[in-house]
Amino acid sequence: MGSQHHNMSPSVGSASFSELWSTDLMLLILFLAILYFLITGPLHNRFTNSTPATLKQKSLFVFALILFYTAEGSPISYFGHYYLFSLHMTQQSLLYFALPPVALLAIPEWLLVKAFQPKLFKSILGFSTQPILASLVFNTLFSFYHIPFIFDLIAGNYQWMMVYHLILVLTAFTMWWPIVNPLSDKQQLSGIKKLAYIFANGVLITPACALIIFATDPLYNHYIHAPKLFTNLDPSTDQRLGGIIMKLVQELVYGSVLAYVFYNWYRQEKQEDLSMEQQTSSPAGK
Repeated sequence: MGSQHHNMSPSVGSASFSELWSTDLMLLILFLAILYFLITGPLHNRFTNSTPATLKQKSLFVFALILFYTAEGSPISYFGHYYLFSLHMTQQSLLYFALPPVALLAIPEWLLVKAFQPKLFKSILGFSTQPILASLVFNTLFSFYHIPFIFDLIAGNYQWMMVYHLILVLTAFTMWWPIVNPLSDKQQLSGIKKLAYIFANGVLITPACALIIFATDPLYNHYIHAPKLFTNLDPSTDQRLGGIIMKLVQELVYGSVLAYVFYNWYRQEKQEDLSMEQQTSSPAGK
């Protein structure tokens, strides 16, 4: 996930183009885009008789790739790792709260069915996306990551950090799955349960954000001793800003999804009520 950096903080301005704009990730993004458009377009008849991906799905996939590259391949990743906790939290916000729902909505149902056709994959998906388990696993791992001594230990080793980020991204997808489940015959939560699930996830992530925002002193040695990019941005302010960014992005995404789910649930309830009224008022219903 991104080009490899050295573990020691470099001097400001010493980064190469490939470190600031991960060239290997650029190539991966390009490969994924070509693969997606081939499979969901000209080659889709080889996999299914279903229709190709819609324009909306294709647009969402491109947006998902942009989000992923912005988080992992742009200077946000480089400066977030070496200098600013606030940029690091911006990266985390994009990876865990923006990317998964967009990516899941971008993949046609038939492609997911094909991908999870092997019995082992299907079993892993079914187990890991159980709502309570998925929510607890992601939010627990997220909270553990921001415990100061764990964070400093992981941040001090770039390979460890990449592995932990990968695990968090995967568990973020499993956490989002019950909300944005693209498989129409595998819906785990009804409208009202989805609302409760989204609300519960918002509550579970709050302690970690609150710890970061309201701490009286800087928590992370990795950033306390990092070179300063801005003289007027001390570690405490940078840390508080990072916590606020994470909470705002999470609230914005969860709030938008809550509103969308509530609207669909309310519309469905109204349609069912109207249908029942029509049945009872018709001669056959009397």
